[in-house]
Amino acid sequence: MSTSHPREQFLLISALGPNPMELTSVLCRTCVDNRCSVISSRLTRHGEFSAVVLQVAGSWDALARLEGGLPAIAKRHGFTLSVTRSNAHVTRAQALPYVAYVSAVYRPDILNELCQFFIDHNIELENLTCDTYQAPHTNTSMLNATITVTLPAGTQISWLRDQFLDFADALNLDALIEPWRPQHP
Repeated sequence: MSTSHPREQFLLISALGPNPMELTSVLCRTCVDNRCSVISSRLTRHGEFSAVVLQVAGSWDALARLEGGLPAIAKRHGFTLSVTRSNAHVTRAQALPYVAYVSAVYRPDILNELCQFFIDHNIELENLTCDTYQAPHTNTSMLNATITVTLPAGTQISWLRDQFLDFADALNLDALIEPWRPQHP
């Protein structure tokens, strides 16, 4: 179910740049200046760069004006830009949101294995965050991942939880899967 207005359209903007505050501020100000609304955003730092993704809503002419002006703004401020038309987010009423938490000694194939598990069980990925770090006393490379998924209606949750924990044990992952809870009730 979408809460958008019938004539409202959407644009997905992703940008990379060295200064997260400038990147976010310039893009948000440009959206407002073009009579568009930021309806969702994510910002993350990766080494010396930051990545921001914005979903923007507006009338077709406001989005066209924004789309036309973004390349010059990106060039002026020195960031890389990608722009794509998108649709409104559709809420699946029967889908159940769950979160999987994983900690393990880092191996390059862990994320692929986790994604494949969810693909094999017809589970949709909503959000994924992953960080690596050095363990304090051993200097071992570690991985922490948080994966938000939506389970299709009719999924036997206890069976899926058992499957996921068996999968995690087989790969020597410390893992947990539980219902998603809003961070700010």
